[in-house]
Amino acid sequence: MSYIWFMLLFAIVHSIAYMVAGVIALKISKDIYEGKGRLCTFLNDMKDEKERSHVEKFFLPAQLVRGLLMGVVLLPVFPALVSLSFGMRLLFFAALMFVYTHLSSASPFMDNIEGQVYFKKAFLMKKAFLKFQLEMVIYSVIFGTLVSVALALFF
Repeated sequence: MSYIWFMLLFAIVHSIAYMVAGVIALKISKDIYEGKGRLCTFLNDMKDEKERSHVEKFFLPAQLVRGLLMGVVLLPVFPALVSLSFGMRLLFFAALMFVYTHLSSASPFMDNIEGQVYFKKAFLMKKAFLKFQLEMVIYSVIFGTLVSVALALFF
């Protein structure tokens, strides 16, 4: 039963951390997500009501599914994770999310290693790269902290 709770907790914490980081990033990086002159025109425009509505409709279900999938993958190491100190857990989870879900992701994007290899130079903008890094650092720290606290409280 603790495995099920862990997966649910992981999905909820991921969704909350991702949402908070996204809200902060949107305030800092409007030029990525909003308007005709945004840096990533291939992303839905958050100023366009129809496109924003699509994101709003699918955001939470998508993040919950992502969180559940990531939690399932960690089930074999769950006992070891619970036994780590708070600081080691925070470091592990923050690094895991930043490195595995972002920087070293196999799907190329302008702010990860694969994107630096496969994207055309026109899409590799230093400004966008740095803003996405900031967003993912914020997410990783929030996630690492929340999941470490939750594991300390519930397991």
